[in-house]
Amino acid sequence: MKLSARNQLKGTIIEINEGAVNAIVKINVGNDNIITADITLQSVKELELEVGKEVIAVIKSTSVMIGVE
Repeated sequence: MKLSARNQLKGTIIEINEGAVNAIVKINVGNDNIITADITLQSVKELELEVGKEVIAVIKSTSVMIGVE
C-alpha cells in the first residue's frame, strides 16, 4: 500500500469498542503509546479488524491544535 500520508505508524489493535454506528479502535504503536481511531462499524467489518491484529495507523492532517486551561 502506498499513500501520500507520511505519518504511518505500525501497531497492534488492543481494544475495539463498538457503538451504534462507529467503533473506537485503540492501537499500541510501541512502548505503550496508544493511538485511538474513530471509524465506522462497516470499516471494522470490511478490514476484518480484531484485537491482536497488526495494522498501520495513517494520520493525515492539515493542522495540529494544542489547548490548555
